[in-house]
Amino acid sequence: MAKIETESNSLNIIGGGTVVKGEILCDGDLRIDGTLNGNLTTKGKVVIGVTGNVNGEINCKNSDISGKIEGKIRVSELLSLKSTAKISGDIITNKLAIEPSAVFTGTCNMGNANTPINAEIRKEPDPKVEKTIK
Repeated sequence: MAKIETESNSLNIIGGGTVVKGEILCDGDLRIDGTLNGNLTTKGKVVIGVTGNVNGEINCKNSDISGKIEGKIRVSELLSLKSTAKISGDIITNKLAIEPSAVFTGTCNMGNANTPINAEIRKEPDPKVEKTIK
């Protein structure tokens, strides 16, 4: 399982060509230019770069998406879909900005994403998640 636990105001990066399988839990911001096969929960901002790919759920405070997501995304404040974004899954957010050419397939609920994401962060690893990092 991949698990990243950090202090607030930190920046974590999953670079291009990197594949992470498992669950990521962190307090800081995270940028993904590689691939995450698993769930992500953070109290900070998530940026998915143009080459970024996430297969799983995302829970965060703010997010800018330029890459691809397959799964549910819950953003407590602002979700911004850039023109290269491709989302296949449900969106739950307070505010949503979508640039022309962005692709979204799924349902969207707005204005009711104020459920505290921070409460969902577990500090204990999930024993059912595979422990592999490529």
